[in-house]
Amino acid sequence: MKRLAFAFACVALLISGNPGRAQDAGAVQRGEYLFNVAGCAGCHTTVQGQQRGPLAAGGRPLATPFGTFYGPNITSDPTHGIGRWSEADFIRALRDGVRPDGAHYFPAFPFTSFTRMTDADMRSLFAYVRTIPAVAQPSRPHDVSFPFNIRFLQFFWKLIFFTRGPFQADPARSAEINRGAYLAEALSHCQECHTPRNFLGGLRGSMAYAGTRDGPEGGRVPNVTPDRATGIGGWAAGDLEEFLASGLTPDGDSAGGAMGEVISSSTGRMTAEDRRALVAYMRSLRPVENNLRQRPGS
Repeated sequence: MKRLAFAFACVALLISGNPGRAQDAGAVQRGEYLFNVAGCAGCHTTVQGQQRGPLAAGGRPLATPFGTFYGPNITSDPTHGIGRWSEADFIRALRDGVRPDGAHYFPAFPFTSFTRMTDADMRSLFAYVRTIPAVAQPSRPHDVSFPFNIRFLQFFWKLIFFTRGPFQADPARSAEINRGAYLAEALSHCQECHTPRNFLGGLRGSMAYAGTRDGPEGGRVPNVTPDRATGIGGWAAGDLEEFLASGLTPDGDSAGGAMGEVISSSTGRMTAEDRRALVAYMRSLRPVENNLRQRPGS
């Protein structure tokens, strides 16, 4: 009887341990999905032609009007990556735009959007990132001109342009549109590229999603508001969903450059349900006319 009782105790212990392991595995799986939707590899993984560097090992350049920023190493390496970070350190980086040593991040790291993520999504993302194999590669210093290279000044920049806190659903809107808003405003941080900025790098809220001539790498980023003349107002919902999934446009063309990479590594990996939600939200935006093919005053 004692042996039987002991056997039952062992089985009970194993069973009680499974939910925790399953929960951890679920968090990692969910975190990988969030990693892709957020396009983390796009800034933290180098690309040379068709060759990619080690996942999340940093070094990817981002040219801006203020200088060139380089995505840091976010692998689990304890010296060059974030291997010594706690979950609280990770959440603080996303929520507040602050490093573990208290220094401010530059807004090239889109904490202005990531702050809107839920705590649960931040924890799941951390659970996945910590599983990425460690790469002993130092992060490359940014090449940014004075005075924009002074981290302390970001404190004042945040006072003007940064609103901290998680996304709040609009009770007057459908669950689908709220999900799309969360994807666009927080995870996929679409405004960071599709909204023009002022001379200090702050987003121009009145021109949200209206596109810009001064996008990443100096490229033109299109107007994605429902304006029929200069935006995507003439696209059907199905056309937009197909574009986000495959990069194909209604006229048979395909997305290239930065957007092509966003589709292959981010929106193309979304669930069909999330793509529908994102499209529903984009189609609900206020149309903004912004003819990016014509220079002001011309």
